[in-house]
Amino acid sequence: MTKAEIVNEIANKTGLEKVATMQVVESFMEEVEKSLESGENVYLRGFGSFIVKKRAAKIARNISKNTSLEIPEHNIPAFKPAKTFVAKVSKL
Repeated sequence: MTKAEIVNEIANKTGLEKVATMQVVESFMEEVEKSLESGENVYLRGFGSFIVKKRAAKIARNISKNTSLEIPEHNIPAFKPAKTFVAKVSKL
């Protein structure tokens, strides 16, 4: 499902205009992004959590050149679904 399809579904269910619905969806995504950039997690009860995970530093190898490269510690965004959400999906 694409963002446009999500906007269409929400607009049909709520009766809002697609332009207004698109603004709401875009605003939601921007707020989640800002929160994760500042190191704050976003918790949506019954749906899941958008969290920041810390990856440890590690040594990577370039096999073709036979060299090693150190990848520094860094943060990555992740999504952890709620137990109720996982239960609904696992029934499929």
